[in-house]
Amino acid sequence: QVQLVESGGGLVEPGGSLRISCAASGSDFSISTMGWYRQVPGKERELVAIITSAGGEDYADSAKGRFTISRDGAKMTWYLQMNSLKSEDTAKYYCRARAMRSGRLVYTDYWGQGTQVTVSS
Repeated sequence: QVQLVESGGGLVEPGGSLRISCAASGSDFSISTMGWYRQVPGKERELVAIITSAGGEDYADSAKGRFTISRDGAKMTWYLQMNSLKSEDTAKYYCRARAMRSGRLVYTDYWGQGTQVTVSS
């Protein structure tokens, strides 16, 4: 099994920055991609950024130029650096790992509990 824990959310003023983290743990698995999603009440969860095991990155149009996804090479931890934050970035942010267990050929998606980011003056 894979467990994911997000942290680093909080309150920030418009134009400010935050870095949120996703720590993965477990055994007998390999992660092929890690993604950051966000969701607000009454709205559909949307993809913000993804990164592959090879280091490739992709972003939603709303995040390009402002957000950066990365991984700590020494730890099973992924980050989302958010700059120039806007009120419309307010949401609960979730990390999602696409992983395959040892001896299996089918991928499974795992989700964290989320961390709240609020952009307000």
